[in-house]
Amino acid sequence: MRFGILITLLAVLGLVAWTGWHFWLILPFSKAAKWLFTGLYLFSFLVIFLHYGLGDKMPLWMATATYEWGNSWMIFFFYAVLLFAILGLGKLVHLVPAAFLKDSVAGSVTVLGILTALLTYGGIHYHHKYCEVMEIRTEKPLEKPLTVVLASDLHVGYHNRKAELSRWVDMINAQNPDLVLIAGDIVDTSLRPVRESRYEEEFLRISAPVYACLGNHEYIGGEEGSEAFYRKADIHLLRDAGAVAEGIRIIGRDDRSHPNRAPLSKLAPSDSLFTILLDHQPYHLEEAQEAGIDFQFSGHTHHGQVWPLSLVTDVLYEKAFGAHRRGHTQYYISSGLGIWGGKFRIGTRSEYLLLRIIPK
Repeated sequence: MRFGILITLLAVLGLVAWTGWHFWLILPFSKAAKWLFTGLYLFSFLVIFLHYGLGDKMPLWMATATYEWGNSWMIFFFYAVLLFAILGLGKLVHLVPAAFLKDSVAGSVTVLGILTALLTYGGIHYHHKYCEVMEIRTEKPLEKPLTVVLASDLHVGYHNRKAELSRWVDMINAQNPDLVLIAGDIVDTSLRPVRESRYEEEFLRISAPVYACLGNHEYIGGEEGSEAFYRKADIHLLRDAGAVAEGIRIIGRDDRSHPNRAPLSKLAPSDSLFTILLDHQPYHLEEAQEAGIDFQFSGHTHHGQVWPLSLVTDVLYEKAFGAHRRGHTQYYISSGLGIWGGKFRIGTRSEYLLLRIIPK
């Protein structure tokens, strides 16, 4: 595993140097200006390590700034790699003149213009939250139709801050839900901003009972601290456990980060209640079908967050985004209400699910 991390790091360092060199070549500036730009570019790469190494020891405003800066740079870097690769290929097949890539005003305006436009669009699009509506009719016993809001991957912390969470809570309450279910990754990589800024105050404003399972980021930030935060926020944590609320059964699986989590077959219901499964990572979807689950809700994939990474998640998972069905079991894999890292959505969306369960 350490060898794999080392290889990955060396590959990233190589790509950072490669893109930095291409920026140096294309910019029509003096050497001093080129040094300034490429130096800032390379320093932005180091900001990521600065945050993840020392972020919790910095003043809160500085930790927030380094998180935003470093992770936003990662998206800029990702698209810079793609763009220079496309231009390099174009040069090889004589579609892009060599002069366009060296000391070129036209080349610089094109490259920086495309990158700026992509990130501007991605930032605006991220802040638009899409409500997906889904209706399930069931023959199982249910006293009344239910309205359930389901969300995943809030990643509240240094970047999705308390004011943004307040906006999300207002959106959820506007749906007048009977229940609110969250499929993991409520918190991001650090619990420090969540504790210091008392994010639980916003969760306590949710007008319906809230149930949740753990995600992998709760393990990264520390599952014990996450559990303590859930209790403060009055979030009912289901960790390889079930609960009955509003006439339906809710099962929450521990995240697969836990090597000894219970098999779903041991958590499966033996009664006739309509059953919703919360399982953060959408692996082995056949298990819910075999266990007789009516509806599974998962997240984790973010649907790749930015295109073309969404194509990668489509390969890695049986279903990386959207509605799915296996036999009598229905699924929804959410791309997430929040996001990890840079706050950009390009070719994907930020969303929550409004599920209506209607007795036949």
